[in-house]
Amino acid sequence: MLLYTAKNGEYENLADRLQREPLLKTNVYVNLTNQCTCACTFCLRNTKEMWESNSLWLKREPSAQEVIAEFAKYDMNNFNEIIFCGFGEPTMRLDALLEIANYLKQRNENIPLRINTNGLCELQAGKEIAPLFQGLIDTVSISLNASTATEYLRLTRNQFGIQSFDAMLTFAVSCEKYVHHVVLTVVDCIGKAEIAACQALADKLGLTLRVRPFE
Repeated sequence: MLLYTAKNGEYENLADRLQREPLLKTNVYVNLTNQCTCACTFCLRNTKEMWESNSLWLKREPSAQEVIAEFAKYDMNNFNEIIFCGFGEPTMRLDALLEIANYLKQRNENIPLRINTNGLCELQAGKEIAPLFQGLIDTVSISLNASTATEYLRLTRNQFGIQSFDAMLTFAVSCEKYVHHVVLTVVDCIGKAEIAACQALADKLGLTLRVRPFE
């Protein structure tokens, strides 16, 4: 699925959902890639069964123009928010993401656009990324996952090593200059003590923390 909706942890193709509920106001998710620089211990995408059975697993990556052509079929008034998320890390398709976001803002400058990300895109790209979001992205939601660099690396098993934690936080703070909302997230399965420590870190940085349910 390129464009999909989510309800109670269930994913559905956008076209199917709107055919059944044509007057629905919904969030729309954009699925750009299976690639990710993390291999999180709690992520279901790492199992072979998920590759074969999950409808979000892409057989090939769509071009920006293919995604734009899908959006062209719909009335933007049906959408509350558009989120770049999917099964992989959306910023690994940064050029496509920005092209699609630019198209969406040209169609409706008031439509809220969000990126759900691991926050490691500047390490991946080797350059500053946050300024590219100005005027296009309204919310950047970053997976914090842990309150310390050691625990973060243990959980995310990312490609960049111990430096990744500080780089993710630096990116989060930088995004505040260019987008309206920056949110750090943790999953509720990490435990109350660790959630409290993450909240203290978010407060120190002046950022919002959201605890999301493990799916």
